[in-house]
Amino acid sequence: MPKVETFDRNQVLQNATEVFHKKGYNGTSMQDLVDATTLNRSSIYNSFGSKLGLFMQVLSFYQSSGKKQMNKELAHAHNALDTLKSIFEIYLSDILNDGDKKGCLIVNCKSEMANQEPLIKSFMEQNQEQSIAMLGNVVHNGQMEKIFNENQTAGQYALYLYSSIQGLRMTGILNTNEQDLRNLIDTILKVLL
Repeated sequence: MPKVETFDRNQVLQNATEVFHKKGYNGTSMQDLVDATTLNRSSIYNSFGSKLGLFMQVLSFYQSSGKKQMNKELAHAHNALDTLKSIFEIYLSDILNDGDKKGCLIVNCKSEMANQEPLIKSFMEQNQEQSIAMLGNVVHNGQMEKIFNENQTAGQYALYLYSSIQGLRMTGILNTNEQDLRNLIDTILKVLL
């Protein structure tokens, strides 16, 4: 008979997310996870398979939480430019409210683990493809609305925006000056106008 989980899975994932976000994958020990989740090692292995299995679920949990927040905020956008401004505002808010200066878990993971673990690399590639596709749709709509120029294709601008967001997230770890970051965002968006 399969064992029934007697813990709140979302709470365990939230607690594990905090540890991985603070220490990175390589810096997080099984004891750190035991301490953070209050599960014993056998429960972690039985429920998640391994440290990597738990980390993969943490990445999905983090990604899903971010998408929910993004969709909630983007529901109020009136056009493609408003949509992009809202996206950047979400990231700016994350940077300014990140008191520990941890940065984005997914961006951090990409630099730490994407070339070390095939499962993580695959997750990162899928996340990147989804993000670029979403940005491409926004740019395409903006070009159709005559808000954005057509100097580049929607796909080319989407890759540019994706790279710019990654850079903004990394810059925001060390520079949390709001005006500097807003000026950077304005410069990024001016390329499309």
